[in-house]
Amino acid sequence: MRQWTPPLSNGPVQALEGLIGLIGEPEFESALLQCLHPVVPAASYSIYRTGTACTPQLYMSASLGVPDTTRDCWNAYLSGPYLTDRSLVQDQSANRGTVLCHITAQEVSAEHRARVYEAHGMAERVSVVRQDASSIFAINFYRHAHQAPFRDAHLCDIEALAPALISLAQKQIALSRPTLGVCIDADVRWAGRLQKLDPTLSRRELEVCARMLTGMTLDGIACDLQLSVPTVKTYRNRAFSRLGIHFRNELFALLHSSP
Repeated sequence: MRQWTPPLSNGPVQALEGLIGLIGEPEFESALLQCLHPVVPAASYSIYRTGTACTPQLYMSASLGVPDTTRDCWNAYLSGPYLTDRSLVQDQSANRGTVLCHITAQEVSAEHRARVYEAHGMAERVSVVRQDASSIFAINFYRHAHQAPFRDAHLCDIEALAPALISLAQKQIALSRPTLGVCIDADVRWAGRLQKLDPTLSRRELEVCARMLTGMTLDGIACDLQLSVPTVKTYRNRAFSRLGIHFRNELFALLHSSP
């Protein structure tokens, strides 16, 4: 028989141990930065899916040691910069799986820098990215202006954690928001097909119709998109007018009959 005491966990592994224990718990979102802070000294983070053929969706975000403005940052990103941001887009032919991206505020567009970075005191970002044919799933860690820049050692630790972080984040989304976990891929697929049917559909019109196609009620869509029910109805009606239909069942029929 062989017997020995395992060595103490190294930094990245120890950081993951805390997160693994919180999988499925509501505290996962708020505790993520605290667990990772010894190896990823970021002041805020966000986890989202976006892309030219899918509905943008913010899944989780929080801050540590600073006021939490991550939702405001997301809304500012969607107000304009999102439409032209290509910083996380990978070369599809490379098929590289999980990729890291390190970018400073000076390297993004002037609009992106002003609305998102400078308006909320952020100076630098490290992203863990996984891209498929129609969307990008990203975990972003932000260094704020009052913090020292990320060092090479931090980047190496994030690199070591990257595949596990992607898996943990996606598992947490599926466990903590079951309906969303089931609908993520469907939502992306429907939005892409709707956009092919009518490229003039706005982002909000795509978001509303894609959620209708996954079975969500208008009240559920309003809650998910943080809009009022009358506003959701307005986007629905505009989309239906563009598509030449009047009822939800016609939307289903239109999409199921299209290639």
